[in-house]
Amino acid sequence: MIPLRDHGPTRTGVPFVTWALIAANAAVFLYQVVLAAEAPQLERALIYSLGVVPERVWAAATGTQPELAVVLSMITSMFLHGGWMHLIGNLWFLWIFGDNVEDALGHGVFLVFYVGCGVVAASTQVLADPGSSIPMVGASGAIAGVMGAYLIRFPRARITVLVPIIVFWTTFEVPAFVMLSIWLVIQVLSGTGAASGGVAWWAHIGGFLAGMAFLLIRTRTRYRSRRGSQ
Repeated sequence: MIPLRDHGPTRTGVPFVTWALIAANAAVFLYQVVLAAEAPQLERALIYSLGVVPERVWAAATGTQPELAVVLSMITSMFLHGGWMHLIGNLWFLWIFGDNVEDALGHGVFLVFYVGCGVVAASTQVLADPGSSIPMVGASGAIAGVMGAYLIRFPRARITVLVPIIVFWTTFEVPAFVMLSIWLVIQVLSGTGAASGGVAWWAHIGGFLAGMAFLLIRTRTRYRSRRGSQ
C-alpha cells in the first residue's frame, strides 16, 4: 500500500520547513553520491562518523563522559541515506504528510517536533539493539513521527493509495487511520520478526509513537487551556 496523495484540510500557509527538510536531505545525499564516486572510503567514513552506531551510542550513554560527536549523530544521521530508493521513499512520505502537520503545529514547533521525533526514533533503535555496530542513517524515524502526528490530527482525511492485486495495481481512497494503522502494524511485525533486513524497524515504531504522543499531549493541553479561559 503506497500513498500517492492526501486529501487533508486546506492549508493556510506555505510549508517551507517541510520543503527545506526535503531540500536538505536531497543536497546531502547528492554530496554522498559525489563523494562515493570520487572517494568511496571517505563516503563510508562519513556514514560511520555521522550515522548512529548503537554500540557507540550505548557506550557513550552509559559512560561518565558522553562524546559530543556521538550525541550529535542522533541528529546528523537524519540527513544521510543509504541509496536512491531509501531517499525517495522517505522524502515522498514527508512530502505527503509533512505539509499538513506543519500547518497544524506552526513552522517553528514543527521543526523542533521533527528533530525530536528523530532523536526518539534513534534512541528506540539503540535500546532495541544496543550491541549493533552497523550505522543507522535516514530520516524515516523523524518522518514516522510526522505520520503518527497526522494520524492523531487528521484520522479521517482521505489518502489515495496504490495497492497491488495479484499482477495488477489499482488505486483506492482510504481514511488516514486505516492506511497509517496498517503501516504501523507492518513495522511491529517486521521489528519482532527474525529477520530485520537491515531496516531499523524499531526506529520507525519509536518515531511514530512519539509523534502520536506529542499530538495527544498538545491537544489535551490546548483543550484544558481553552476550558480554563472560559
